[in-house]
Amino acid sequence: MTNFLAILIGAALAVFIGADLALYGGQTLLFLGRQLFWLIDWIAFWR
Repeated sequence: MTNFLAILIGAALAVFIGADLALYGGQTLLFLGRQLFWLIDWIAFWR
């Protein structure tokens, strides 16, 4: 991965996180965090 691509992806994530916090108060981030936790727990169960 080039430095330019890493900066571009990081900037896009920062914009999306900022937009979520401004528009929805972070509810989408909380939902995605909970779903990721559930997925990790489910995968660990089948290990």
